[in-house]
Amino acid sequence: MVRKFDTYVENLKYKVLKEVAKQAFDGTLIENLSEIPVIIHPSKIPTMRCCVYKERAILSKRVKLAMGGKKGIHAVEVIDIACDECPAAGYEVTDTCRGCLAHRCESACHRGAISFDFNHVAHIDKNKCVECGMCAKVCPFFAIVNRKRPCQNACKVKAITINDQNVASIDHDKCISCGSCVYQCPFGAIMDKSYILPVIDMIKEQSGHLYAVVAPAIVTQFTYATQGQVVSGLEKFGFKVVEAALGADMVAYAEAKELSEKGFLMSSCCPAFVEYVRTAFPELMQYVSHQLSPMATIAKRIKESDDQAKVVFIGPCVSKKSESQLEHVKPYIDAVLTFEELQAMFDSRDIDISKLEDKPLAGASFYGRSFARSGGVAGAIKRGIEEHGLDFKLESCVCNGIEECHVALIKKSKGVLSANFIEGMACSGGCIGGAGCLSHGEIIRSGVESYAKKGLNSISEAVKDVCQDEK
Repeated sequence: MVRKFDTYVENLKYKVLKEVAKQAFDGTLIENLSEIPVIIHPSKIPTMRCCVYKERAILSKRVKLAMGGKKGIHAVEVIDIACDECPAAGYEVTDTCRGCLAHRCESACHRGAISFDFNHVAHIDKNKCVECGMCAKVCPFFAIVNRKRPCQNACKVKAITINDQNVASIDHDKCISCGSCVYQCPFGAIMDKSYILPVIDMIKEQSGHLYAVVAPAIVTQFTYATQGQVVSGLEKFGFKVVEAALGADMVAYAEAKELSEKGFLMSSCCPAFVEYVRTAFPELMQYVSHQLSPMATIAKRIKESDDQAKVVFIGPCVSKKSESQLEHVKPYIDAVLTFEELQAMFDSRDIDISKLEDKPLAGASFYGRSFARSGGVAGAIKRGIEEHGLDFKLESCVCNGIEECHVALIKKSKGVLSANFIEGMACSGGCIGGAGCLSHGEIIRSGVESYAKKGLNSISEAVKDVCQDEK
């Protein structure tokens, strides 16, 4: 079956993950490690680089990331030898420059970085330029442009810079592991490291009870099969499948009460948003909900009821990989996979899920499932307040993407935010816009909406059912 991906970069990443998974399942990964780049690209004709040897060298780096990459909490790494095709970033004078007499650009530059040639055309001295952009603002012909690299444009927290070797560099003190740069880099030079090998070890050993906690967006990702068939595929690996939306129901029910008691609250479901608050607005961390994320909440409940449980979260979020390494979350989550990685695992075992039995999940509410898209958390909190019978009026500020989160946090820090609840989602559209999705677009939102409508009408009923199931 032909797999469809948004870009060739995603397809290449999938091929690496699939081959690493295949070799790991077969027990031949170490002995065939150096051959994987050749298996993936057997031809001696390069497809997009200067030579086949460079392509295979880059593939070797991808294999290392597919095997877990460097140790540490951060989920995203730069493949340095793959990052060399983008032009130098920064402000440049284009051929639109008319060599005017006003020289406003020169007057605006306080660093003396602007000079003119014999044709009166402006030039920028990169050794003096500090990228303030004042010259571009005053040019009447808009002849000066800021040529940012795609990764820099994608990173709204300004964690990416270009080093002296013209290679992207990630400042992990600023990075929130949202994965936007991973999805936007046209050369695939930035990649999230994978935990696929620990998951395969769990499957092969079957030493405990395996649980797959699946995010609501899973209903839209495997377009050639139903959600129930994905569930059957996971069961073939030995997993018992649980909805992450049940954790969302539990969080919403608890957060509604927490909000009414504190008077102001910020959501804790998006780890990238929480990390952004911690790094950029540490004084506001006191307002982040004390509830664990839906992933960690349902995983905690599973492990409390089954001391042999091993829990793997499967979703669209790269940042969940970093969250799973946090000290207060690590006891509950054994590994995190994206939808990309799950697809690679299925295909590495030649499991065609479209031919499997349809086993739809049931149990979560409409509101818990709606956590996956922007506005869903606020809607669930409102419902939670109603079901608790609390005398509290929700005034929510829904932040769709990290830029909107930034504005809301600035307002809160200045004391001018009128809302009493901030729903923070780092990805545009919410979790359904995560970098670990197989596909993106409006159809994803509509698919999750349809799935949510099949859920229970009551959050408290869903939470009650979870508690009963655990007894």
